[in-house]
Amino acid sequence: MPSALEALVVDRYPRSSTYDPQWIVDNLMGPHPLWSAEGLMQAMTLEPGMRVLDLGCGTALTSIFFAREYDVEVWATDLWVDPTENWHRIQQAGAADRVHPIQSDAHKLPFAHDFFDAIVSIGAFNYFGTGADYLAYLTQFLHPGGTLGVIAPGIRTAPAAALPPYLENRWGPDLCTWLPPDWWHQLWHRTNLVTIQTADFLPNGWSDWLLWLKTCAKVGRGYKPDEQMLETDQGNLLGLTRLVAQLN
Repeated sequence: MPSALEALVVDRYPRSSTYDPQWIVDNLMGPHPLWSAEGLMQAMTLEPGMRVLDLGCGTALTSIFFAREYDVEVWATDLWVDPTENWHRIQQAGAADRVHPIQSDAHKLPFAHDFFDAIVSIGAFNYFGTGADYLAYLTQFLHPGGTLGVIAPGIRTAPAAALPPYLENRWGPDLCTWLPPDWWHQLWHRTNLVTIQTADFLPNGWSDWLLWLKTCAKVGRGYKPDEQMLETDQGNLLGLTRLVAQLN
């Protein structure tokens, strides 16, 4: 293992630590996907044999992780990543019997109603799920009693007045979707579609995210603006929102 990547073996994520850090870095999109997936599973349960939609799966690392670690069948669904590329990764990871790559817009999903036992989304839900009617659309594909789990970049509370300089310098349309757990709780609660079980910030989420960016930077794959922003913020405002809800 390259010495720079040894920092990505973290005791609090024992399952993730069994995966090759170079493989994760080579296929990065956003914060460490397996840490986020494992952090979600601290508040959510997947049982063997479940049918799981991994929505906005990116390079399918989370889909492979869920299938291998929790013995579930996963539909790895993403709009922007070529499903053939994902299929190659899935085969190479030995998960071809349990992970199905799909290319689809999150608003035009090609699945039967009531098909999935669980829906998960790691690092993507904020880009398509903020509309007032999206939860009603998505939960059509989840059978009653099924579970929805999300990890997404977030902010603890909206700044009271002007943005701090370190946020203002980085602010753009993408950061407008980094929303507080309470915001998501209110949006989902008023639909009366789900019972919300968790709406919080992932413990250590901001520091894990910063560690990931710093480590990636050492091998030429980091993103300096976000690293500087998180370093300055020190978890005061920024982190990873975690949501878990059960369909009524």
